[in-house]
Amino acid sequence: MRTLLSLALLLAPALSAARPNIVWISIEDTGQEVEPYDLLAKTPNIARLAAEGVTFLNAFSHAPVCAPTRSGIITGMYPTSIGTQHMRSRMVPPAYVKAFPEYLRAAGYYATNNSKTDYNFEDPSIAWDESGKDAHWKNRPDREQPFFAVFNLTTSHESRIGRQLAARMAHPKNRIHDATQLVLPPYYPDTPKAREAWAAYYDVVTITDERIGELLQEIDDAGLRDNTVVFFWGDHGVGLARGKRWLYDSGVKVPLIVRWPGVIEPDSVRQDLAQFLDLAPTTLALGGVARPEHLHGRVLLGPDTEPAPERLFHARDRMDERYDMIRAVRDARYKYIRNFEAHKPWVQFMRTPSQGPLYQELGRLKTTGGLDVLTAPFMADTKPYEELYDTLVDPYEMHNLAGEPAYAARLESMRGQLLEWMARTNDHGLIPEPELYRTMYPENRVERTAPPTASKRAQPGGGATVALHSDEGASIAYTLDAAPQARWLVYSQPVKLSAGQTLRAHAVRLGLQDSEEVRVEN
Repeated sequence: MRTLLSLALLLAPALSAARPNIVWISIEDTGQEVEPYDLLAKTPNIARLAAEGVTFLNAFSHAPVCAPTRSGIITGMYPTSIGTQHMRSRMVPPAYVKAFPEYLRAAGYYATNNSKTDYNFEDPSIAWDESGKDAHWKNRPDREQPFFAVFNLTTSHESRIGRQLAARMAHPKNRIHDATQLVLPPYYPDTPKAREAWAAYYDVVTITDERIGELLQEIDDAGLRDNTVVFFWGDHGVGLARGKRWLYDSGVKVPLIVRWPGVIEPDSVRQDLAQFLDLAPTTLALGGVARPEHLHGRVLLGPDTEPAPERLFHARDRMDERYDMIRAVRDARYKYIRNFEAHKPWVQFMRTPSQGPLYQELGRLKTTGGLDVLTAPFMADTKPYEELYDTLVDPYEMHNLAGEPAYAARLESMRGQLLEWMARTNDHGLIPEPELYRTMYPENRVERTAPPTASKRAQPGGGATVALHSDEGASIAYTLDAAPQARWLVYSQPVKLSAGQTLRAHAVRLGLQDSEEVRVEN
């Protein structure tokens, strides 16, 4: 890893003039119910971004809920491979696993995150120059420095849907979408409450679109539009029943739009399979940073674009207080789902989602016998062991083909693909979560990273160079600033000290506490 960081830093001065700024705009709990995917949506700013860039029609998340999704995005690895697949866990990935923005920082980028992290491990101090509600690319001290800036917008979260539903019911002026005109998915009951909840979801996405417009305008106002690549994505599917937390396309199919003026053809579309694990290698490639070998995704854009995969994989594990284990594999047309705990119902009571309006409506109708042949299966007391769907002719994944003889060969093939992937990527879902904790926290406490070692070599004229090393392969942050709130830089090669300067350094590993500080005076 240090070799990659060293190479990136050496190349940074030569590449800085050509390297673009990179901005990510993510919104929560939103599937493809945005323009241009859905013409019934009202998202003019997202639509404008698509008209100026490329829309990925087949983009997917590797997980159907935020924390495992973001864990994979920030590391570029399947959460199931590093033990971060459960919702809101606190795990310790292997030492070689990094939060990828540190590679960009070492290469000369100013990296900011505003403001959600939610990575299923303690926030890595070395990943960002700034992380918080005030973090912004505008804050970089050098206006010529390229930046990587992430903006995570939360106003479309599932919790906001209930509030917007209440607002819609309180007064007609709060209704942005006409509930009677929207296309209700067939797995929802066609009742007034279900339609109003579906419309409230569209409404909160429209509200969030306004903030997207503001972020895009800031780039334009700064005169940076032509040299800034903008990524827009939703962190997983719909924040309503049978969407978020589920491996159906309603839970993992996402919007992904990229604008790169002068490089990407405006108003273009791509149909190849794309996934969130592609974001890290793609962003690194845009920044001129060599790709770490352990990343699981591919480069989507630019001169280093890699071939599309034949299939993608998805995983769902513990959600809040309820355990379940589901895995899926999909190709361009078919999806295979394996329910490892088929004896459990799809809908187990969970404090957060069970308060959602559509879960409540489905529960009410189940109690009163009001569910029909399309809505009843999701509320059944058990799940099928295997599911197989032709997503081309059955996009809502309503007709399970797993038991049909005509699809026996495809079922067997995709079953084998899934099991091979689980073995090859070391799926931690097969290990009970308490056992994962025991191996990652041997004494049931968060350990501290071992401090780096330092060696100083005198240079002519009273100067010196200091080399730093971590025996456990941890990242190293350093500063020459004596202030308590100093800006910490990513170490990648020996640091030059002038006479009288002091270097401060500490080691950083994901999931562990930062090490004690090491000081080297000259």
